[in-house]
Amino acid sequence: MDRIQAMTTFVTVVETGGFASAARKLDVSPSVVSRVVTELEEYLGVRLLTRTTRVVRLTDAGSGYFEDCRRIIGEIETADLSATGTHSSPRGLLAITAPVMFGRLHVTPVVLDYLRRYPEADASCWFVDRVVNLVDEGIDVAVRIAQLPDSSLQAINVGRVRRVLCASPAYLEAHGTPRHPDDLAEHVVIASTGASTPPEWRLFDGERQVTVRAHPRLTTTTNDSAIAAALADFGIARLLSYQVAQHVNEGRLAIVLPEFEPPPLPIHLVHREGRHVTQKVRAFLDLAVTTLRSDTSLR
Repeated sequence: MDRIQAMTTFVTVVETGGFASAARKLDVSPSVVSRVVTELEEYLGVRLLTRTTRVVRLTDAGSGYFEDCRRIIGEIETADLSATGTHSSPRGLLAITAPVMFGRLHVTPVVLDYLRRYPEADASCWFVDRVVNLVDEGIDVAVRIAQLPDSSLQAINVGRVRRVLCASPAYLEAHGTPRHPDDLAEHVVIASTGASTPPEWRLFDGERQVTVRAHPRLTTTTNDSAIAAALADFGIARLLSYQVAQHVNEGRLAIVLPEFEPPPLPIHLVHREGRHVTQKVRAFLDLAVTTLRSDTSLR
């Protein structure tokens, strides 16, 4: 058994999500892929994958082994590129995930810059308002807007966002500007279930937490539609500061009750490659860190 070939096959199965897709990528038959992974498991004496008719998942042993194999293969690729003098040119597919709106506003421009700089690289963007498992779904870099739990993932802080209440100047002129969280009970509330906030709005009066149980007249599943309703003078919405930064700068929306905002949320770029990061990931991270940290809407 060729150990490197077996590791590469195993990693490809995990990253593509199955034996058939791995076979297509490696240009071999699915039976060859299955045999190689089975031989690798027999050699190691552990089960690496749990196979069902619809999905392939890593076992606990397989998860750690996958990370080690991915790192080793990355180091081999880096060594090959260095030896051939092409170390400075990222290549291959880079998979990135981010929240929908953050991806549209802040990640897409970085990805386009990356692809223009490195013609041998490709990118796949997963913009979804849920936490994507990097290992299970083959993601290289993720944007996380939250306090991060302890994990084996590597995280780079690139900014922060606030949870803000906002409304149009016309709405505030017609209905008055709230001066205290209790005043929100007298206002029209717009709630977005796509926002990174719970249904109950938690604000702070000094160090004391104030929970506002607002009854929204409009509930929407997307942040874009909540913003549209606020821009249409309908009511007060709670969103993340980056989502409304342009409208606030242009005077189309105004922040209300800023002194009662909870602490800001950090923005991190998360990856799983540790010190031995591949060239494609390193090049993207360098570009993204510089770009995002220079964005005044993320401070």
